[in-house]
Amino acid sequence: MKTVLFVGAGRHQRRAIARVRELGARVVAADRNPEAPGLADADMAEVVDFVDVEALAEVGRRHGVAGVMTVASDRAVPIVAAAAELLDLPGIGSETAHAMVHKVAMRRRLAEHGVPQPEFAAARTLFEARAAARHVGYPAVLKPADSAGQRGVFLLRSEDDVDAHLHATLAASPTQEAIVETYHAGREVNTLLVARCGEARLVTASDRLRADGVGFGVALAHLYPSTLFGDVLAEVEKIAIAAVDALGLRDGIAYPQLLVSGSEVRVVEVAARIPGGLMDEVPRYGVGVDLVQVALLQALGEDVPDELVTPRLQQPLAIRFLTAEPGPLPTGEVRSVGTLDKMLAFPGVVQADTYLAIGETIRPVQVDGDRRGYVIALANTNLEALERAEAAARLLDVEVV
Repeated sequence: MKTVLFVGAGRHQRRAIARVRELGARVVAADRNPEAPGLADADMAEVVDFVDVEALAEVGRRHGVAGVMTVASDRAVPIVAAAAELLDLPGIGSETAHAMVHKVAMRRRLAEHGVPQPEFAAARTLFEARAAARHVGYPAVLKPADSAGQRGVFLLRSEDDVDAHLHATLAASPTQEAIVETYHAGREVNTLLVARCGEARLVTASDRLRADGVGFGVALAHLYPSTLFGDVLAEVEKIAIAAVDALGLRDGIAYPQLLVSGSEVRVVEVAARIPGGLMDEVPRYGVGVDLVQVALLQALGEDVPDELVTPRLQQPLAIRFLTAEPGPLPTGEVRSVGTLDKMLAFPGVVQADTYLAIGETIRPVQVDGDRRGYVIALANTNLEALERAEAAARLLDVEVV
């Protein structure tokens, strides 16, 4: 039985930790939070701040691990790569990891390879941010250079917006750096690819239905298969593969997010991990591909056979997140939360959960953390699945004060 060091043991890592154990590996989970729920699901728990790569590598040496992996956590990607290097284990490499998590480095690498993307400019000061916004033009998007979960992301319509939001964006960046990009209206598409020996293969392409207003970057639902078709969908696949190649990912799971405006396709960003937000369930239910199994084999340096990345079925599905408006949840302090029974009994629903606790406050949607649960529904078509998921989501009884 081989041992894997799993970096991060929060709510989003629990299912993957359990799955890795089901696949026959011994799991050592590391998290700085001693109450992290995934620690209880592992064979061995280590309370360590994984920002300390040397300490993490020492944990790996002590347990004799044969691989290092993570899911969902963007900030863990370079840590996993660095720890793997220190332990002389398989990994994507620190250079590739940096390009995959630092948006300025990512944009520059994509530009060098001619991959279509929005105009961009980096900024660390108010003067630079104002100049960056003038360069890319309004409306623009302001983001931290190295953060995730839609934290510190703002839509800019004027210089006044730059002045109002830059401090929050820089505060969300560990390196105090921001990036300003041209805003393009359009349809966002999530793609999942598996790279093996330098060849990336598309597994799924799904629509990412987003919020309006302040939380415009937050996904409210995932819809599979994508409603795109023909030449546009072929272009999405082509550009997603080109982005993965440009960023240097030879062996790993990639999560390119693309924006389709008419016939133009641009790269929003790319991650080198199994994504959070239930995106791993899209290939699992939609095409019968288990990305956790793929990630485990790659972490161990073992071959990933074709059959593990080849779709075995085609099942339309929708994942609807529980949020305040335009979702079904009321805003306010939670007084009571009903059971999941009615949601789970709704036709087509295969999975549902809620993260609500008494005394918590439900807020309008601004960041990914404002999603307080989800419903996954299957149907004969993707739109029917979305209707089922939305109807089921409204069946959760939540009282607020």
